[in-house]
Amino acid sequence: MKQQSYAIQKVSSEKEMQDALTVRKAVFIDEQQVPAELEIDEHDEQGSGTVHFVAYNEQEPVGASRLRPYASGVGKIERVAVLQSERGTGLGRQIMLVMEDAAKQLGFDSLKLNAQTHAQRFYEKLGYEPHGDVFDEAGIEHIAMVKALR
Repeated sequence: MKQQSYAIQKVSSEKEMQDALTVRKAVFIDEQQVPAELEIDEHDEQGSGTVHFVAYNEQEPVGASRLRPYASGVGKIERVAVLQSERGTGLGRQIMLVMEDAAKQLGFDSLKLNAQTHAQRFYEKLGYEPHGDVFDEAGIEHIAMVKALR
């Protein structure tokens, strides 16, 4: 497994936001056939309180994710996407660790996410625990998962 060095950062400009959305569209809309109106939602609007992340390999956007307030002390990780060309490099794990650090800085005590079931093991290795039953979201099976940060 080649370990790549990526630049993962909080989105702070319109260009970075477009880069993040480009990755999400490639993964969720093109690859997984999620309808665009479900993929891009109100949590992507400016002022929604959502923190977006984008990962670059050189100048190319190759990963994206977002973190938003969910409940008191709870952050929700969503839209974790890594381009097919970068899978297996450790990028997904790096994105998650950057988001967990950001969540701690934002004062979240725990994180929640809805994992696609094929990615459940990936999140378990990072300390997330499944909660409840498998459910369908956009035609894809998901499981809710949580992790305490403190």
